[in-house]
Amino acid sequence: MKEFIASQEWLTVYQLPPYAPDLNPVEGIWSLLRRGSLANVAFADPDHLVRTVRRGLRKIQYRPQLIDGCLAETGLITALP
Repeated sequence: MKEFIASQEWLTVYQLPPYAPDLNPVEGIWSLLRRGSLANVAFADPDHLVRTVRRGLRKIQYRPQLIDGCLAETGLITALP
């Protein structure tokens, strides 16, 4: 692969770390869920867990500033709309 990459002048490859939660905005969403809807809950069954996660995601969905914050935290965007 290294030989192929080196032979392609038009190709630029950036090596990313194998695990980079700080570059993944979904990690911010999970953090919001863990601190909010999922905090201190003993789930009765898998359906209870699914309902709780969906309810938490719905709350986040209607607060776009939270989603924007998760994106901005990664540093992968330059400006918010």
